[in-house]
Amino acid sequence: MRVHHLNCATMRPFGGRLLDGAGGGVLRRAEMVCHCLLVETDRGLVLVDTGFGLSDIAPASSSVPWTFRMLVRPELDSEETALRQVLRLGYDPTDVRHVVLTHLDADHAGGLPDFPWAKVHVHGPELRAATAKSAPRRYRSAHWAHGPDWVDYDELSGQSWFGFDAVRQLQGLPEEILLVPLYGHTSGHVGVAIDTGAGWLLHAGDAYFFHEQLAPSPDCPPLLRAFQRHVDTARTLRMNNQRRLRQLARERPEEITPFCAHDSVELDRFPGSAETA
Repeated sequence: MRVHHLNCATMRPFGGRLLDGAGGGVLRRAEMVCHCLLVETDRGLVLVDTGFGLSDIAPASSSVPWTFRMLVRPELDSEETALRQVLRLGYDPTDVRHVVLTHLDADHAGGLPDFPWAKVHVHGPELRAATAKSAPRRYRSAHWAHGPDWVDYDELSGQSWFGFDAVRQLQGLPEEILLVPLYGHTSGHVGVAIDTGAGWLLHAGDAYFFHEQLAPSPDCPPLLRAFQRHVDTARTLRMNNQRRLRQLARERPEEITPFCAHDSVELDRFPGSAETA
């Protein structure tokens, strides 16, 4: 399967090296991305996470909370939306038959309204948490007001995948695409594993935020570490999953390539990452 790596949302919060670990002062605007995947399969195109969508772009009508816009400073560029990038790659948007989500936070599910015909695959506990009447403010009901064709999975079980329980078959999708439980950031957070034929890619979503968190001696910029803790639903689970991901990165580097959603350094490691005009 051919996999395209897309940045579907550039975010530039203040904090400089305290957030992205790069050089410069703390008043420099850091750089974060929303690393999504577009996968070519014999069942059509599969989008893994969506970043922000067209409905998020206009400031006056944006579905993105103003507090998030002030703190994270997303650029909200229509050319970075998954829809526009699918078009630039030469596809018809209706070729996107499936969307697989790591979770339903606004910066991962904002593009759902741009693909209303697609089946949307999500972990059941995540869907229930996001659509409950008392749903946390991190979830934006406007992103699913169009009534997506949800396909939810309550039991993430099956043959063990490198020590993780995993769904071995997603409805209507090739068996090479799996959901991998990575709880802690949200109650139903998962990773998405893809067998490319040359090794596995593991989109770990927000299970971690910074590439050096998977290093033998893990590290993370202090503001980013504090942000991760602030948005956790179960910190112990998240930290346990980070340890398991670190072990995978150390012991299986030729077989598995894990990456998270928001680290620009990791996105840049992939040749063919989509560039916006």
